[in-house]
Order: sequence, then C-alpha cells, then structure tokens
Amino acid sequence: MNATPAEAQERTGGCLCGRIRFTVIGPAIYPHTCHCRHCQKLGGAPVMWWAGFERVTWTGESEPTWFETFPGEAKRGFCPTCGARIAAIDSDIPELGINVTALDDTSGADLVPVNASFRDNAVHWLPPVPDTQPTTAS
Repeated sequence: MNATPAEAQERTGGCLCGRIRFTVIGPAIYPHTCHCRHCQKLGGAPVMWWAGFERVTWTGESEPTWFETFPGEAKRGFCPTCGARIAAIDSDIPELGINVTALDDTSGADLVPVNASFRDNAVHWLPPVPDTQPTTAS
C-alpha cells in the first residue's frame, strides 16, 4: 500500500539555539491554539499554537527537558539552553504535541488551527479562531 502525500509528509523543526532538532512524519492532528494560563505563562504570550504528531524523532544533540505542568497528567518540553518551548505530553492524548512555531516551515494547510482551547481565557483584542473541526453529529 502506497502512502498518501499527507501520511508520507516529513517536517523538521527545533529550538532557537539548534541543540534540539526533531523530525515529525505524517499529517498534523488537531491543530489548535490554546489560551490556558499554563500556555500563556510558558509561552510568554497570550496564545500557543499546537498540533499533534504520531511520529516524532529527536535528531539533535539534545532532547527536551520536561516540566510537569499538571503532575501525572501533562508535561511540557523545552530547551534547557535557549528556553524554547517545543513539545507537550498529555496523558489522555496519544500523539506528542508539537509547538507549531518550533517547526521550520509552518505553512502547511494541515497546521491551520481548527479550534481554540480555553476560549474564555483568551485576550479580548485577538480575533477568535473559528471552530472548524469536523463533527460526527449528523
């Protein structure tokens, strides 16, 4: 069976200083923005942009250092040298979350956010991301 272009797609990314590099393979899963207080504080911004990937390979001289944001439930990975926020592990999500801005190329159509998490915490001066995620309701 031949892989479709989205399944075969390979992307690279890394941190600001270049010590952490990674490759993701396949389409982005549930690209979204997040306005939770943890993302705001970790990112130093009003919003972070995430997408999940089933296959992530660390290829640089270092891997992320993990900080447990919610003990036993969620970890966020960052570069201990430059501080760049790279990844997320959530216990209830099988994919590894990648901070989309850590990718070398963020132009993929499958990276466009389909929803925003914690909308009630969003700053009022940014336009909201429309909820365009597919639904199973008929």
